[in-house]
Amino acid sequence: MKRDTLYDNHRQPVPPFAFNDQVAAVFDDMIQRSIPLYGEIIQRQAELIPVFYQEGSRIYDLGCSTGNVGLAACETMGKTPFRMIAVDNSDAMLAIYDKRRRALAAGDRIELVNADITRMAIENASIVIINFTLQFLSPTDRDRLIERVYRSLRPGGLLLFSEKIVHADEEVGALQQDFYYRFKRENGYSDLAIAQKREALEKVLIPETVADHRQRVTAAGFKEPDIWLKWFNFCSWMCRK
Repeated sequence: MKRDTLYDNHRQPVPPFAFNDQVAAVFDDMIQRSIPLYGEIIQRQAELIPVFYQEGSRIYDLGCSTGNVGLAACETMGKTPFRMIAVDNSDAMLAIYDKRRRALAAGDRIELVNADITRMAIENASIVIINFTLQFLSPTDRDRLIERVYRSLRPGGLLLFSEKIVHADEEVGALQQDFYYRFKRENGYSDLAIAQKREALEKVLIPETVADHRQRVTAAGFKEPDIWLKWFNFCSWMCRK
């Protein structure tokens, strides 16, 4: 795994964050060191897949990046046949994913699609996973996507999603942000790297509150959405149709 040093040296100006070749090359190190409990999120989501998967349906991973959910699903599903549609609009991310899945015996159960998740069709789904992806969409596109996901799910189907969030109370929000930066320092990021990454993500990654997400999924039709994991300004949800 190549170490993320993209923001270690002074850059002027700092370009907006994009999922390009440079980011793809260090993505797995970046995400492990930047998202608290990332491995736990992926593992538990993968373990939920065989619980809620319905025979003959599809699993969608929207914003699949380099394929961590799909690879974990191949393990947790074992010999059970399944079809996963893994979607991203970054060629660089999908190229890495493709190489990784080809190394697995069950890798052919995953279909990689380069597409805009706000426009592509979602059909006959029993599970839809959207990890740290809504935050890169406009609020309107977030609303429409979750509405389409709900319509596409079979009864009893499951939406799993994870997001960086903000707190409605500014003082609490500042405290959460402080602990997040502590986490990044503990994982080897310098103050310069943290500051430059923050600048790169400004106006690219727009987090929302827990209330915003709850309102969106309940408006789409999901009943009693549950936050099953939360760490300061990060949370993971499960929403059943």
